[in-house]
Amino acid sequence: MSHAHAPLPPRAVAVLPVLPLVAVLALLAVPSTGDGAGPADVVSGLVVAYCVIRLLRERRRPLSTAAVLVLGLPVVGIALAALGASSPTAGLTGMGRYLQLFVLVPAAVLLLVRDRADFRVLAWSFVGLALWQGTIGVHQYVTRSGASYQGEDIRAVGTFGAQDVMGMASAVSLGLVCAVGIALGRAPVWQRVTAAGCALALLAPLAFSFSRGAWIATVLTCAVQLALAGPRRALKVSAALAAAGVILMGGFGVGTAQLQERIGSIAQVTDTPDQSVIDRYTLWASATGMWREHPLTGVGLKNFPAYRDGHATLALSSGSDIEGAGAEYQRQPLLSPHSMYLLLLSEQGLIGLLTLAGSWLALLVRAVLGLLRVRRRGPGLDCALVACGLLVWLLTDFVYGDIGGPSTVLTAMGLGLAAWWALAGGEQQDVPARGGVRERVEEAVAR
Repeated sequence: MSHAHAPLPPRAVAVLPVLPLVAVLALLAVPSTGDGAGPADVVSGLVVAYCVIRLLRERRRPLSTAAVLVLGLPVVGIALAALGASSPTAGLTGMGRYLQLFVLVPAAVLLLVRDRADFRVLAWSFVGLALWQGTIGVHQYVTRSGASYQGEDIRAVGTFGAQDVMGMASAVSLGLVCAVGIALGRAPVWQRVTAAGCALALLAPLAFSFSRGAWIATVLTCAVQLALAGPRRALKVSAALAAAGVILMGGFGVGTAQLQERIGSIAQVTDTPDQSVIDRYTLWASATGMWREHPLTGVGLKNFPAYRDGHATLALSSGSDIEGAGAEYQRQPLLSPHSMYLLLLSEQGLIGLLTLAGSWLALLVRAVLGLLRVRRRGPGLDCALVACGLLVWLLTDFVYGDIGGPSTVLTAMGLGLAAWWALAGGEQQDVPARGGVRERVEEAVAR
């Protein structure tokens, strides 16, 4: 008897559409080569192509008018900036990257996530990736096999390597934000307890990343999530986090001299800044100088490096030191202002900044409105807190960082989850008991 056409288990069929998105996150656990597009970028492109083919076959309008306007708005600024690029190749390459991260991949997530159950699968996938990267990062710190920091190979970078020192910090931060959102929601008790445990476990690798920007964004985001969840939950979770901080910083000796110095340096960025802060200030000044000369459309996509030295002072160093985590010593050139908003302002001008930032602000407003609807009644509070948290973290982190490196696809996936809640999930009712597995199987078979 042939088993070639044996049906898949109902639960497997129920999650099939969202598995390509899970695969994108899973591939970010693979060690990065640092050369061009990584496996996660390639698969994200295949996911977009799959969505396009499916829509052409079904011949239906997949997105609401609001979704088309919000996700399509950045295309205007990106296209105008591409026309000002130094060459057609640079323009097309830059436009493709921006469209991938801020339009196409978020739209693909919006199309493939069908309900809150799918949303939760992806949110837990963020947590899983964070735990994996965090475990590797803690091992790097303990065994002194990480990236170089103040002459010691102790900086936790996970599988992203010394070339993308922000990669692990971003992955761990986003996973922690997802875990906090689930823990503060109305999921079953075991899920909330598990999520809270994961959030606490991720504090150590986040600390060992030595990323001040990630620390600031995560603390601010978790505070916002607590405030949105309500005062009672905020009080309980704050007490638990304070106790965990005391244990980590004292009992287990996490408060090393380097870590304490790094934390203290956050308050000293204006008094006695180190060279990395001086470089950042100089790059910011260079970006604003470019914008003043080209206020509407900027200097063109991928043109920041070409215009940088013409607007920078002598305080700017030639690059940052890269070493450790399997990489030989090298100088990494400073090719961006390390602020997404200033990168947009310098390369795309006011038009680019307003279209992209306007899209993000619209998502945030709609996500918060959806959260307020479900906070008083109905399910989905965990999804709302995760979506709002992802948006707040990304928008805060964009002050100190920009796109670049293999971990950048995380930005697109996070925006996609937030976009689903803001544009579709906030209005949707849960299928009873996920429970309509039978109905979902029939829908999958019909497709």
